[in-house]
Formats: sequence, C-alpha cells, structure tokens
Amino acid sequence: MPRQLSDELRGNHPRPQLQREGWRSLDGSWDFAFDPSGSFAHGLVPWDRRIVVPFPPESEASGIHDPGYHGVVWYRLRTGIEPVAERSRLLLHFGAVDYQAKVWVNGYFLLEHVGGHTPFVIDIADACLGSTTLEIIVRVEDDPHDLAKPRGKQDWLAEPHGIWYPRTSGIWQTVWLETVSDPHVSRLQWTPHLEQWELGIAVTLSSAAPPDTTLRVTLYRQGLVLIDDRYGFTGTELSRRLALPDPGIDDHRNLLAWTPSNPALIQSEIELWVGNECVDVIWSYTALRSVGVRGNRFMLNGRPFYLRMVLDQGYWPDTLLAAPDAAALRRDVELAISFGFNGVRKHQKLEDPRWLYWCDVLGLLVWCEMPSAYRFTSVAVERLVAEWILAIRRDYSHPCIAAWVPLNESWGVPDLPTNPAHREYVRALYSLTKTLDPTRPVVGNDGWEHIATDIVTIHDYASSARVIRERYGSPEAVQGVLARQQPGGRPLTLMGFTLDEHPVVLSEFGGIALIPEGQAGWGYNRVADSEALLSAFTRLVGAVHESGGLAGFCFTQLTDTFQEKNGLATAQREPKVAPERIAVVTRGRRRAQAMDVDPEPMQET
Repeated sequence: MPRQLSDELRGNHPRPQLQREGWRSLDGSWDFAFDPSGSFAHGLVPWDRRIVVPFPPESEASGIHDPGYHGVVWYRLRTGIEPVAERSRLLLHFGAVDYQAKVWVNGYFLLEHVGGHTPFVIDIADACLGSTTLEIIVRVEDDPHDLAKPRGKQDWLAEPHGIWYPRTSGIWQTVWLETVSDPHVSRLQWTPHLEQWELGIAVTLSSAAPPDTTLRVTLYRQGLVLIDDRYGFTGTELSRRLALPDPGIDDHRNLLAWTPSNPALIQSEIELWVGNECVDVIWSYTALRSVGVRGNRFMLNGRPFYLRMVLDQGYWPDTLLAAPDAAALRRDVELAISFGFNGVRKHQKLEDPRWLYWCDVLGLLVWCEMPSAYRFTSVAVERLVAEWILAIRRDYSHPCIAAWVPLNESWGVPDLPTNPAHREYVRALYSLTKTLDPTRPVVGNDGWEHIATDIVTIHDYASSARVIRERYGSPEAVQGVLARQQPGGRPLTLMGFTLDEHPVVLSEFGGIALIPEGQAGWGYNRVADSEALLSAFTRLVGAVHESGGLAGFCFTQLTDTFQEKNGLATAQREPKVAPERIAVVTRGRRRAQAMDVDPEPMQET
C-alpha cells in the first residue's frame, strides 16, 4: 500500500499536488531594508531592520508595519544547509513576490522574475557546492503607482478608498527549499475524462530521462488500489490516459465522482526509476469530475448544478494578502461551507495553493480570477497575459476550479464598447484560456460588457427583493434584462456577441453592510444589527432562489474587508449571524419572507 500523508502534512505543504518529503520552510525572520531611491547595490545594502517572512512590510505581522510608498525593498537570509549530495539538486522556491524580484545566492546573481502573484523556482545547487551556509538576497521592485501591472485590489492612493485596499509589496507567500534528484519530476498535470472513466496524466522531467527510465504510477482511494502501472520514459515529457476500473453501476460511479457534497479524491504516488534505483518519489491527488455549460445551465459531472457562491477577497487585517498561516486558509474554506455555499468566487486574487487544496478536500467550487491591471497599454497586456499563463499552469490540476475569469468589470479595458483593440484583447484572453484549458468554462469579462464568454454574468446591487425577482424571476425576464437593463450602469452585452443559450449567473449582488449607528464603514446596502442582516439576506437570496432564469448566484461577500463592512463574517472571521441560520437560506430550504412588499430593510449607500 502506498505511503499516506496526514491531513496536517498535506495541508502545510506549499505545493499540494506535487509533494516530496525533502523540503524545508525558510519563513521567519530575515534582514530587511527600504531603498527609497532604488539606488542600493548588491553587497552595499544597509541592513537596518528585521522582517517576518512571508508577511509584507505594510502588514502588522511583518514587524515593519509601514503602509507608505516603497518602490524598492531588500531581503537577506543567512542559514545553514546540508552539503548538496552527488546527483542531487537544491531548489529554492518562492510562492509569490510582488512585483519584480532579483535573487542572489551566495553572491551569485541567479534569476529575475516578473509577476506578483505566481511562483518561481531556482536551482541553487551550483551556487552552494562545498558550502554548509546559504545566503539569499532578494531585491524587490514594486512601483505603488503603476496601474499597468496586475495589482488586483491594491490601492494606488496613500489611504485605502472605495473598493481598494492596502498595498502588499515584496515577499507575501512562503519561501522554501527542496532537495531533489537529477533528473526529477518538475511538473505534473492531471486531466479528468469522466465520460471515458479515465484520468490524463502529463509528467515533465527536469532533464532528459537516462536510458532504462520508467515511471510508476499508483492510484488509490480509501485503501483500494485502482491502478499500479509502469511506463517507459524517454526524453523529458510523458503523457498517458489511465483507464480506471468502471464499476458499471451509477450508484458506485457517483461515489467516485467529485462534487461539493462528495469531494472524492483519488490519491497518487509517483515513482521515477532509473534502472533498479528509485530516484524520485512524489505524492499527489486528482479527481474524476467534469465542468461545463449546456444551454442555460452550468453542468457538473454531466448534470445541471445550481451555483450558490460567495465572493471572497482573501485579505486579513494583520497580514493583508498573505495568509496568517496554513490553518487560516482551511478555516476560510470551512467558513464558506458553514454558510451553505457550494462555491467561491475568489475575487482579484490568485490564492495560496494550500487554500485550493482545502477546497479540493472539503468540497468547494472555485472561480479563479486574475488580478487586474487598470490601464490598457501594450506593457499591461504583455504583463497580464504572461502571468495569466503561469496562473493557469499552476492551478490547472485542482478539481475544485470550475471556471477561469481573466478580467473583471472591464478593468484594464475601459473602452470596450468603442475601442476595437479592447474588444480583441478580451476575445484573445478568452481564446488563450480555452486553448490552455479546454475542459472548463471561461468568463471573458465578469459583470458586464460581454463579448466572449461561456457564462453571462451580471453584477446587480439592487436592495429590493421585488426588483431582483422582477429582473430574474423567469427566463423571459432575464432576457429582458440582458436586452434592455444596465444594472451596473454598463450594457451587459456588446455588439458582436450572440447570446444564444448561455447560462446566466448573478455573480455579484447583496453587499449588505452591518454598520451600527454612529460607526464608520460602507457597503452597497446597510443594516443596523444581526437580525436585520439575516432578514435582508433572506429576502434577497430568497428572491434569487425563486428565479427560473439563473444558473446560480454569488453573494457579496464572505468577510468584511477593511473599510467594506458587507461580509457575513467580520474581518476576524467571526460570523455576524449563526452560520446555520444563513445556510438554511443559502440552500433554499425555505422561502424568504415578505416577498410581495419590501418594507425598507436597507439603506442604499
């Protein structure tokens, strides 16, 4: 029987779907320096501070807590290491560094990486030959005013305003070392083929396979070995489709198909053999499931599936974009599930892979959204496309991901109705995403001004349940909204887009802020206490549940986020209403009250 890892170990590994035992976290206290003029040279940095990695210097948890404008910062770590063994390599991993990083190891300049949300790795073995000490120096440049780079919700003003939040600069995801063989598995990709009852596996090696190289793949679930096969390996890449034993009976098939209510994962152990020697062992997992659209419905495993999602910004008060720890990522998934949601729209953030791991394990669908740039220039296009490709590559194999969203609310393409280049950019992003992953739906521009999409999405913050019901209560009403209404002040579709039968999802609505009298904060709609919040939530979500024209919804939002107080939980993740009371409404188990006449439950802000 293959070795099994505990939930604790699996949930802590920074790369959940390609795990090895030989890794070590480098998180903790590092030397740090601000470089106000960007003029410091490597070797001449005045190290005058200490910072706790991976928390950004703007955050309290970093020990720096300086939210000002800092275009360039420096990091240094000195630590001991074991000598690099013969035929081994030593890999230095960065989960995410915002925005442009240069890395030196033991005095050698090794890499420059551009992109603030995606991982990168450096083979540092040659720089460490014969050494038992390791010095890492990182220079990070992050222009706080640059609106032509993917920045998501990070504010460019001195103080957070509107729907934008404090900046996150520098290292903000885990840094870690990994000892590997040469060659070793450098990439692993899973593709489920549910209809054929098969799993696609694609393996890439770090270097060409020596003669007599084989790959052993073992798949198992709940102690039962499903596949145990060996495949000859030549070159650097291998692709296979693994046929699973078909139980033949729908009830048994359903037990193996991944859904939020039955997140059935298939575990895997993969061994790389050269002759009679096993040179690499990794642990992974995958799942059998399919996502797609058919007519006006979203489909999961070939059947209509109603999306009940919640918007999740992924910020914490003391750590900003960085998670406080791995356990906090799990708690956020559990919080969304406790409120009765079956999915999350992770908004303007590429979340830590350990969060996606818990979505896979606990059963929560995810719409993965690229952080936006806010200007349309050739540089902005090049930056976003390059990082979006890396994002899809990083997260492709996670069963929980149900849709890709490259753009939101025309951010970065403000002139879609009048500028052909903006429209072609959206079409290009849609087609690029479908090329890289034809197995999932793509929402080209979430919220309005659709020109290329598999799902038509609408952002509508109407506070009246009656209005929501009138707009979305039937397929005919929804078609009327698409043709004539502009809930967000923008047309929902543009000339050149043919509606046909697309699923329609109300992908932002609600925004109910619980703000007691005299307290600061804002939301799209406002109530004064918990009971009023539950009442307003019941009316709005109840109205959406009555709709016959929607394929699902996404409620704004999971938690308060700085000045926005419209979460179902506080920024500290404390529910404002008992989760079980919210969950009953979310799941549609009872009809909302007071549907015919709205009292004045909320104040629009």
